[in-house]
Amino acid sequence: KRAEQELLAISKFSDWNPSHFLDVAEMTMAAAIGYDWLYSELSEESKTIIKAAIIKKGIEPSLDAKNNSFLRAEHNWNQVCNAGMTYGAIAIYEDNPELARKIINRALETIVISMADYGPDGAYPEGYGYWGYGTSFNVMFVSAIEKLFGKDFGLSARPGFLKTAGFLENMTGPSGKPFNFSDAGNEGGFQPAMFWFASKLKDPSLLWVERTRLQSTPPTALVRDRLLPGALLWSSGLSINAIKPPKETMWVGKGKSPVALMRTSWTDSNAIYVGLKGGSVSVNHAHMDIGSFVMEADGVRWAMDFGMQNYESLESKGIQLFGRTQNAQRWTVFRYTNLVHNTLAIDSQHQLVKGYAPMVSSGNAPDNMNAVTDISEVYEGMIVKAVRGVSIVNKSYVLVRDELKTNNKIPKVRWTMLTPATAKIISNNSIELTKDGKRLLLSVNAPGSLVMKTWSTDPPNSYDAPNPGTILVGFEVTLPANSDNVLEVTLVPQNGKTKQVKKSPPLAAWK
Repeated sequence: KRAEQELLAISKFSDWNPSHFLDVAEMTMAAAIGYDWLYSELSEESKTIIKAAIIKKGIEPSLDAKNNSFLRAEHNWNQVCNAGMTYGAIAIYEDNPELARKIINRALETIVISMADYGPDGAYPEGYGYWGYGTSFNVMFVSAIEKLFGKDFGLSARPGFLKTAGFLENMTGPSGKPFNFSDAGNEGGFQPAMFWFASKLKDPSLLWVERTRLQSTPPTALVRDRLLPGALLWSSGLSINAIKPPKETMWVGKGKSPVALMRTSWTDSNAIYVGLKGGSVSVNHAHMDIGSFVMEADGVRWAMDFGMQNYESLESKGIQLFGRTQNAQRWTVFRYTNLVHNTLAIDSQHQLVKGYAPMVSSGNAPDNMNAVTDISEVYEGMIVKAVRGVSIVNKSYVLVRDELKTNNKIPKVRWTMLTPATAKIISNNSIELTKDGKRLLLSVNAPGSLVMKTWSTDPPNSYDAPNPGTILVGFEVTLPANSDNVLEVTLVPQNGKTKQVKKSPPLAAWK
């Protein structure tokens, strides 16, 4: 009865907010599922009202060109809106087959535009947070199509789509926190869609992280996830006892936002974990974080990412948040520029929106897991070449190596790392970090006039969110004009285990 009341209530809304079509999509999906699942329990009058709402307030507005730009979108809007419209179409198929066929065929033709973003390896360009939105609705779509037609018209075979489950799993560190680049929150969340991937691929190890989330998340929090029932539907035949840790400790994906994700163990909560990203500032929901990384050891996330600021807190102050030009208002938000990410700034300038940083090499040898990204293009005009490599050496410490070739100017290079730890400069080339009774030593080997520094994370603008308990650490160094330079930083956990810090070969020799 309560479900029927809710369905009738939303059916009587004047509209489902077509000016922001994601709202229409989700309302249509909700109404369609309720209408379908409760069909035999609903009164004839209720059926008529709900079905009319699905058509008039859901499906038909999507036929208006002013509402359906999602059909050409390369991002999550395409996935969410096509899924919502398709659920509506499936629900009214028997009574209005011509309209339903039109909507389903349209979705099959256009959802592949956004699915191209998974290629070639499954790295989702919009990051962890929007993976949970776009991919979950993509899975809802494919799952429904497969049930309806007995096939998915090749959608699950699209390049990178099934591989994206590995991306999502490896995006979570031993602490349970995600690599939250782009517009993502600081905390991870349970992802029901992973059960579909695990079932489809017959690989229960894909649920290693989700099992922990399921066991550790309070039920009151879990039930707030509107897609939670999907985990039940897609977990048929999967035994929770069959969920073993993944065999591979490194995952690398190319594409619009290439990433390298590496760890020393899946079962040790004190394992070292590193996530490194390349890519482009021009990607949907991206920040100026090219070359940035996160790092964990001894259960502490030493190198962190602020992630996103609440949209409403910015848009309510008049900030135009989603511009992608070099001078967009988005780049006035404190959390979003390279000056507060774990990367470089040349003469305190912003990274270039138009540049792209490929992942040029990687290696997964147990004693030297590593990845290298060429970040030169986002510093075009500021420097000739900039290449960054990150490695977990001998499973005991992390090395960050930057190779920089200067032009005819004398640049001041700023190297920053955002941390929740307490920082103390203890020498002219090292900083000691302490957090939760653990220690990490950050040491620098660089040419010329090196100055170790810390920077406050107090934001400069009234619309910026506060950042309590965080600080930026690193250094500044002035490099000669027309020179080749190497900046090496080691992040060494001080956990009593002997660590011999080795000299690093040039990045071209990393394998």
